[in-house]
Amino acid sequence: MVKRNLRIANIKAGYLFPEIAKRRREYEAAHPGAKIISLGVGNTTEPILPHINAGLVNGAKRLGIAEGYVGYTDEGFEELRKRISDVFYKGAFAPDEVFISDGAKCDIGRLQLLFGPGTKPVVQDPSYPVYVDGSVLSGAAGCWQGTGYKGIAYLPCTAENNYFPDLSQLPRDSIFYFCSPNNPTGATANRDQLTALVKAATEKGSIIIFDAAYAEYIRDPALPKSIFEIDGARTCAIEVNSFSKPAGFTGVRLGWTIVPKELKYDGGESVNADWSRICGTIFNGASNIAQWGALASLEPEGLAEIRRLCDFYLENAALIRQTLQGLYISCIGGDNSPYIWAYFPVRDSWEVFAEILEKCQVVTTPGAGFGPAGQSFIRFSAFGHRGDVEEACGRLSKLK
Repeated sequence: MVKRNLRIANIKAGYLFPEIAKRRREYEAAHPGAKIISLGVGNTTEPILPHINAGLVNGAKRLGIAEGYVGYTDEGFEELRKRISDVFYKGAFAPDEVFISDGAKCDIGRLQLLFGPGTKPVVQDPSYPVYVDGSVLSGAAGCWQGTGYKGIAYLPCTAENNYFPDLSQLPRDSIFYFCSPNNPTGATANRDQLTALVKAATEKGSIIIFDAAYAEYIRDPALPKSIFEIDGARTCAIEVNSFSKPAGFTGVRLGWTIVPKELKYDGGESVNADWSRICGTIFNGASNIAQWGALASLEPEGLAEIRRLCDFYLENAALIRQTLQGLYISCIGGDNSPYIWAYFPVRDSWEVFAEILEKCQVVTTPGAGFGPAGQSFIRFSAFGHRGDVEEACGRLSKLK
């Protein structure tokens, strides 16, 4: 018989979000009729707005006529690649440096395949689970060792260091997964911090995988939305982004990755060329319907809708944060991010999760699921219908 892939066996049992779903089902089975409100998983809830939705509808209609039909588009519509560069990067990248994908999470997995098992993964702690679990699946990390995986460097991001890592601890020749605005903490790196990050990566021969999936939630104009706003980033960084959270494409699936031509391996080979080869080998391109929707989202009317949708979720975030602060619960995020990171001192995260579910019938996300530094924290997500968020905020008063 075929033997099991031992890398899968190395992953800690129970991916965070399925585990949350399992515990919710168990609670509902024990409490029939309970109305559970989720402030947990970061899945959008509001309908795609009209102009962007019309782009999707018209894209589907095109496939039904000979003049409009399009087959494989391995690296994405050239028009879309150019428009992404123009809208988000002031035209700084050629179309062949912009790769359209079926989402940022999928691209993270393909990037882990690109760099392979010989790399040194580094993550912020706490961090989005795919950076860690995907590194184990790719062979770049080993088995679970109580507080982390063998071979992964965890750089704590806590209140003590303003949720920004000590870059003196960045290993040489490593792959550093960095997310800003951060999931789960909601912290957003400022220009000085990102300048220091680029400097450290350059000096240490490391590559930054910059996850900017929440960039459109940034409202402070002083905060960078892209790592490529920082001088020198083109030689040490890759940026991953997505239409999921700003345009409501979580179920549509569309994202992009920027791989500058200046980015090289230590032997001088092109990372861009290898990434193109990976995409062409295991990926036949994103949905054409989704790409037509994305083109509509990058028109003036679509960009206005993106702003409107992000503002809606930020208003939800403000309600949650104000509620928690009214209960004297220390928290960050919720201003330039749809996540609020709340601190429950000397408490186990899963214990707090269970208490909030039992007392308030509200589902949250235990911080411990994001890494050792997440212990005693709970992540609240602002993705929800306004009425549900308002009711959940009212219920949270039971935590007094």
